[in-house]
Amino acid sequence: MSSSTASSLCGCSTAYYSSPLLAPKFKFKFPAKSQRPSLSTVEFRANPLTISSSLVNHRGKDGSCNSNRRRRGLLLTATLPFLLPLHEFVQDLGAKAESGMSDYLLMKEEVTKVVSKGKAASVLRLAFHDAGTFEMDDNSGGMNGSIVYELERPENAGLNKPLKACSILEKAKGDVNAIRPVSWADMIALGGAVAVSVCGGPNIPVPMGRLDSMEPDPEGKLPQETLDASGLKQCFQRKGFSAQELVALSGAHTLGTKGFGNPIVFDNSYYKILLEKPWQSSAGMSSMIGLPSDRALVEDDECLRWIKMYADNQNMFFEDFKNAYVKLVNSGARWRSL
Repeated sequence: MSSSTASSLCGCSTAYYSSPLLAPKFKFKFPAKSQRPSLSTVEFRANPLTISSSLVNHRGKDGSCNSNRRRRGLLLTATLPFLLPLHEFVQDLGAKAESGMSDYLLMKEEVTKVVSKGKAASVLRLAFHDAGTFEMDDNSGGMNGSIVYELERPENAGLNKPLKACSILEKAKGDVNAIRPVSWADMIALGGAVAVSVCGGPNIPVPMGRLDSMEPDPEGKLPQETLDASGLKQCFQRKGFSAQELVALSGAHTLGTKGFGNPIVFDNSYYKILLEKPWQSSAGMSSMIGLPSDRALVEDDECLRWIKMYADNQNMFFEDFKNAYVKLVNSGARWRSL
């Protein structure tokens, strides 16, 4: 989002990378490249194939066999040898999915250990800034871990400070890597989801299997905090997001130091305070609440309609934020093959 907003499930080789752009105090591990998403958060189950005796031997009232049903039974029996390998294939997919779920739970456990309420805002912002570079026109940027090369950019100010964002997740990433390699893209996507949940927000199950980029994304792709509502909507439209999704994702500003309620509680205070427009008050620090882009939303009729809905209905906000966040962290992602 703005300067303040915005799967590791298969064995693979890893290599260490460092970047002069980062000058990091720690090394980043990146997995090998591939293309398709894993099924880490999906569980497949297949029921055993059975044949009803009524299909094979059904007789009418006169005692004669029903030829149509008999033919269906014979056809099913004839195709059974071809169906069984498919059944075994689905079972194999189920086994892979259950293994992926185990990896997902391991990652979530380690991330939860390091993302406290006080660190949540920074970790969530990292996810927005990594994914927020996505552009639909040329399918560039997005959730690819490239943020680790971009921490010194002015638009990412604050994310490279000690005990911030990447440094917070680096400990969890190292512990998971000791068992099997994991990408920065997955760690950051999951980190943002955990940041929301530990602060009382919705549980967001994000799919795993993203691959890391080996180079930074182009500069100037994040939404600028000085944009008016029209500019914000156009910017998000280029990234594939509607005005409603823009407003839902902006609710992430409820965490942190923007002045929207309790800085470590994820709720719908953002929208309630936007409606109050405290920046119009002459009473000291109240005029400092929010960014220009936040204030712009409440002046737009389309955005205002959603702001009012979310201010009145926190459950609706939670559901819409969850869906928009998953869409955000899947934007531009390249996926590991099965």
